[in-house]
Amino acid sequence: MNDLILQAEEIFKNYRAVEAVKGVSLNIKKGELFGLVGPDGAGKTTLIRIFCGLLNPTSGSAKLFNLETSANKRKIQKKIGYLSQKFSLYRDLTVDENIEFFADIHEVRNYKKRRDELLDFTRLKPFRDRLAENLSGGMQQKLALACSLIHNPEILLLDEPTTGVDPLSRRDFWKILFSLKKQGMTILITTPYLGEAERCNRVALMNKGKILVTDEPEKIKNSINKKALEITCSPAIKCAEALKNKHGVDAQIFGDRIDVLIEENSDFNQYLETIKKNNLTIKNFNINKLSLENVFIHLIKQQDLKLARTQ
Repeated sequence: MNDLILQAEEIFKNYRAVEAVKGVSLNIKKGELFGLVGPDGAGKTTLIRIFCGLLNPTSGSAKLFNLETSANKRKIQKKIGYLSQKFSLYRDLTVDENIEFFADIHEVRNYKKRRDELLDFTRLKPFRDRLAENLSGGMQQKLALACSLIHNPEILLLDEPTTGVDPLSRRDFWKILFSLKKQGMTILITTPYLGEAERCNRVALMNKGKILVTDEPEKIKNSINKKALEITCSPAIKCAEALKNKHGVDAQIFGDRIDVLIEENSDFNQYLETIKKNNLTIKNFNINKLSLENVFIHLIKQQDLKLARTQ
């Protein structure tokens, strides 16, 4: 238990009649890169703000460094770096001035050497005199990251830092995160992108305020013991309906492609025959391992079915 940095036990958070977080429990280990993954409205931002001490849970407990977040906000906030969902730095200050401002907030006196290290690390040194508002979206996020690291925090909490960032800047940002992890930094990142989740040591898939599963990405993909029959057909919606009606399978539509989740030992030819019997055209098909996206969609559908049964 000594290697646990963050512990959450049965956290609920209500906003009047709205339940944003519904009984979330999870642990994050020292040096871990942990992904909290889910769509908009899943409760990720609410949860990460509770961990930062910015919100109090309605019930349950959150601990950082074995300290209750709601009762030890000042102590905890000195040990964490937090990057919020929206760019929250001062647009009319330069890169250098923003970092200096955050150094002052965190009472870092001799910050100049650390600032220069961070500017090198994030490759922002050539832009140190540029106003924050004149930086690209990716550079703004790297500046926000540098500001969150100026006081050498023990854990970094990042709320959707790559949303709206171009693919090259997103890749650059992840390279920086991997470098931080190699240095021993503990990182919690929220993201709506399943591809990013694949890069984490462990992930928690979250939807409608609940954690559906927590594990290593590869173990999550193997957890439902299925494979994906990838079919490119036209029209895709009718193909999916035919397969659901005949076989009761989970058929997930991606444009003109359908991923049909079938048992490991299942004969896929029966599904192709069903499509042909419905006078639908198959352009191509493959048998693939499940992606994290396949599993997440499958778990969300199961969650919806459970909710429907209880209503």
